[in-house]
Amino acid sequence: MRRLSTGIDLPLGGSPFPPIGEYAFLSDCEVTALVAPGGGIEWMCLPRMDGPSIFGAMLDRDAGYFRVSPTGVQVPAARRYLPGTMILETTWQTRTGWAVVRDVLLVGRWYHETERSETHRRTPNDYDADHVLLRTIRCVNGSVEMTVDCDPKLDYGRHRVDWEYATEGYHVATGTSAEVPGVELHLTTDLRLGLEGGHAFVRTTMHDGDEAYVALSWTEHPAPSSYPEAYERLVGTADFWHDWLSRGEFPDHPWRIHLQRSALTLKGLTFAPTGALTAATTTSLPETPGGERNWDYRYAWIRDSTFSLWALYSLGFDWEAADFFAFIKDVAAGDEELQVMYGIGGERDLTERTLEHLDGYEGAKPVRVGNGAYNQRQHDVWGVYLDSVYIHTKSRDQLPDSLWPIISHQVECAIKYWREPDRGIWEVRGEPKHFVSSKVFCWVACDRGARLARLRQDHETVERWQAEADTIKADILERGVDARGVFRQHYDSDALDASCLLLPLLRFLPPDDERIVATVNTIATELAVDGLLLRYKVHETDDGMHGEEGAFIICSFWLVSALSEIGETHRARALCERLLGYTSSLHLYAEEIDPLSGRHLGNFPQAFTHLALINAVLHVIRADSELAQHHQPLDARRSER
Repeated sequence: MRRLSTGIDLPLGGSPFPPIGEYAFLSDCEVTALVAPGGGIEWMCLPRMDGPSIFGAMLDRDAGYFRVSPTGVQVPAARRYLPGTMILETTWQTRTGWAVVRDVLLVGRWYHETERSETHRRTPNDYDADHVLLRTIRCVNGSVEMTVDCDPKLDYGRHRVDWEYATEGYHVATGTSAEVPGVELHLTTDLRLGLEGGHAFVRTTMHDGDEAYVALSWTEHPAPSSYPEAYERLVGTADFWHDWLSRGEFPDHPWRIHLQRSALTLKGLTFAPTGALTAATTTSLPETPGGERNWDYRYAWIRDSTFSLWALYSLGFDWEAADFFAFIKDVAAGDEELQVMYGIGGERDLTERTLEHLDGYEGAKPVRVGNGAYNQRQHDVWGVYLDSVYIHTKSRDQLPDSLWPIISHQVECAIKYWREPDRGIWEVRGEPKHFVSSKVFCWVACDRGARLARLRQDHETVERWQAEADTIKADILERGVDARGVFRQHYDSDALDASCLLLPLLRFLPPDDERIVATVNTIATELAVDGLLLRYKVHETDDGMHGEEGAFIICSFWLVSALSEIGETHRARALCERLLGYTSSLHLYAEEIDPLSGRHLGNFPQAFTHLALINAVLHVIRADSELAQHHQPLDARRSER
């Protein structure tokens, strides 16, 4: 083992960056953090999950970290989440003893009793983020020399903090930077802190039974002042996660753990004050090792809305679904034309820029913040919005009058623009095309709009919108199907696109239609690399970028659902089992998987992937249940002849 100048250990012959899939994910539903296997928090942003990073070693080894681990030990004996929670437990073995570290972003009781919150727009509940990152240490055997090294770098690694003791002793320090006013970090511990430049250090030997804590806080919410208080607040946070998960409806099935961890991950990616669901908690983790396909995913995509509502309502999380629906209703009401994505506070300007001072994950540049796709024309947005309204209306059995002007406007936008080319569901940065999936979502907008108009008994609108839906469908069936009877990527090409797997899920055609069956089977064969699906072949698609990319996990999960829809139950189950085998040791997924190595690629953890997982797993479980109902168990008293 050799050591970098940053103090981060580097395995001999290996990358200084841990594999993307080996990070652990922490959240208090306002701030998130990623913890490397070696005990370092290497990604955390303030004051919310899309803010500038204070720990950014994930994108540059000199951009800040917060490590708690035994001295000189890089590889833990085991890591897990405490069951049903977002509390990470890491077990360490050294030559002289064993220690356990638990990491958590604390959640406490609702704070705003005498004044209203300035950030919360959704209905207050019983809990609120504590704005405290807590790390507890317990020596369980022998003796262990522990090191704590907190080295924040504010504004994406640009500025160190200056630490000063905040009390007479060595137990509380405050970190600030003149270059970043308004950010004040507080490090509180029952160990002895040493302050050396931008580092706050602890070096101590713990013996069997010893317990300690270190807490980082950044608002007026106080950190624990003792280990018993720290433990009590950790238990309180565990209670919050247990209570939340207990509201879900999970089948009694071996894959239940995957559904529960995906649900917890989606909850952790939700910004509680507004209900927005972030696509991922990171920016610029590469889709291609060392490549340029690096994007900022810390925003809320309208596209995620339909898939989110499918998943959340299916699992019984109606409150979260309602909050996310309220968020997309808010942004839709304020826009003349619906954007592709918004900031998690509803921000509309997400101007993209590059951070030239960061080296990027394993040298993958550029590192981007903001996302230039926010002002692209992507015609699926009206369909996903209308499908969301339709799903939400079915769950509530009512359609508020206040929503109707928004619905009407979005349907009319689909009618106005569906004949024009767009950038498509994959947000290509090449020339706009007539993407089939975009046309299908315009059909969805008109079809769902007509169904909703029928609820209002607005027969004239029903007829007009249904006629437009029929026109769009006829155009797709005429121009969007190749000579083999397979749905193509866009009208000017016979290339395949995995987004066409959504057609049976959106009920564009019956699942037994020969064109649907041919499309599913052809995509399963021709877009597969070692059994995992590409979203498209990059040499056949003008996406404005260079280089290859990994297999998109969401596409393979879509294939599971599509196979189940067309009756290929056994193939769906086999593929689903394989995909679940690619999960990280903590049951998390990034955006892509390298089919050759199995490594996770892209931003992490990826909401879209976990949403597709939930839908796919429920498809397989439902199909298995239907098979079981039709299969009579053996009965020794019944003749088999």
